[in-house]
Amino acid sequence: MHKDLLRLIRAERAVARHLALCLAAAVLAGLLVLAQAELLAGVLSGGFAPSALWVLAGVIAVRALLGWVQGVAAGRTAGGVKSALRRRLLGRLHDLGPARLTRHRSGELVTLTGRGLDALDPYLTGYLPAVAVAGIVPVAVLARLFAADLASAVIVLVTLPLIPVFGALVGWHTKAVTERQWHALSRLGGHFLDVVRGLPTLRAFGRARYQAGVIKQVADAHRGATMRTLRVAFLSSLVLELAASLSLALVAVPIGLRLLSGSLDLHTGLLVLLLAPEAYLPLRVMGTRFHASMEGVAAADQAFAVLDAEGGPERAAGAAKVPEGVPEIRLEHVTVRYPGRDDPALRDVSLTIAPGERVALVGESGAGKSTLLHLLLGFVRPAEGRVLVGGVDLASLDLDAWRARLAFVPQRAHLFAASVADNIRLGAQAAGDADVRAAAEAAQAAEFVEALPQGYDTVLGERGADLSAGQRQRIALARAFCRPGASVLLLDEPTARLDGRSEAAVVAATAALAEGRTAVVVAHRPAMIELADRVIHLSEGRVTGPPPPRPAVPAAEGRS
Repeated sequence: MHKDLLRLIRAERAVARHLALCLAAAVLAGLLVLAQAELLAGVLSGGFAPSALWVLAGVIAVRALLGWVQGVAAGRTAGGVKSALRRRLLGRLHDLGPARLTRHRSGELVTLTGRGLDALDPYLTGYLPAVAVAGIVPVAVLARLFAADLASAVIVLVTLPLIPVFGALVGWHTKAVTERQWHALSRLGGHFLDVVRGLPTLRAFGRARYQAGVIKQVADAHRGATMRTLRVAFLSSLVLELAASLSLALVAVPIGLRLLSGSLDLHTGLLVLLLAPEAYLPLRVMGTRFHASMEGVAAADQAFAVLDAEGGPERAAGAAKVPEGVPEIRLEHVTVRYPGRDDPALRDVSLTIAPGERVALVGESGAGKSTLLHLLLGFVRPAEGRVLVGGVDLASLDLDAWRARLAFVPQRAHLFAASVADNIRLGAQAAGDADVRAAAEAAQAAEFVEALPQGYDTVLGERGADLSAGQRQRIALARAFCRPGASVLLLDEPTARLDGRSEAAVVAATAALAEGRTAVVVAHRPAMIELADRVIHLSEGRVTGPPPPRPAVPAAEGRS
């Protein structure tokens, strides 16, 4: 059994009980085949009275009932394992933070948590019960055959290992082919999500048709990998069936000859012919279901690789208490490196932000501005240096308590398919309707929200599809206003891609939101930069001093 899944099942007691019931029902149903064969051979040979047919019918009915119990318990086991694994994955992804999740990787993770974990069903509901049956039933059948007919039992004992040997040989190849097919599916999901998110930009630059061709190439690669996997699966079934058929022939032919010569009685002959297939059947079923479950095993390997990934910030044992009030923030020789990148995102950055100070971070794209925000959020850890909050190392703080003191407005705030009020109170679930309305008014969002069909109860489309860019950004600002306990404000280009009117509204709301708080704002537009008490220029991950003077740019020019 997959060792990581076994640890997960042991940790989930309800799932472990369902799995135990499933395996017990499968094994009992398999063992009842001995009684079924004994009764049937006795009735056909005349050794038992015809009334034994009622007992045989009862055995068959019990096997059917056990099969139903096995199916129900297996379904609950699969549901429990997938729920627990998805819950842990979402928690782990939250810990890793957005800074470590690229768009392409987020597409792979969507595929993993959806289609990937659903592929665990054949493993949990089919392969595991088959393993339990294959470990017990063939041994019981062999023991009965040895008691009934030594010669037939020896033939079965010699030929029986051929099934797992051939199954293992084919299984190794199947595993490699299935892993390639799963990786192709992950690439397809990641690339497709990336293209969908960037479709407006691709259309604006005339690259939509080219990306359609790229998706076709990736889809063709996935289709080819899938067909190779199916070919191997069909060939593996052929190999197992052929080995089992030849082995049964080696048993059946001598039985027939001995029956004709009179050296074997009819009851024993029928019993051997009925039981011999049952010795091979569990191993054949196990091999077939192993191949069917390989995609789920590959997905489980990837899921546990994400869960075991290092580098995600975790709450330290005995975490320090977050300082009260508006804290001073100090970076001391901080260097941040992302996995897979040679150049650091931040390089030896030293910076002090006084309590209540408003700081604007400016610089070219990729200079490290967003990384600095993610560092303050605790999404990434410095490879060198440290971040001090009120004189306390951020690495030793209770991250949940620290983040409760933050109000973060990203460049593209995510709005969920929920009501406007629920989207505003996302970071403050205890906020009442009056608090939500006050936050919307402070963010200059109340006017357009009240004009919606159901006002604050209007259900938005996913990612705020029913709103303009400016309206989405003001909802995000209202979300920050709804966190009255936040003493530090972090904003990542809140006016990017906005027209002049929307920008003016967001700038005014930002100015009000920053009052009495420490504010760190990533900004490119002059209106946002003018709100700052101090401007810090970043270039190639370094603090390089004040930015060069730049001409004023009309707000309408930043519209896209």
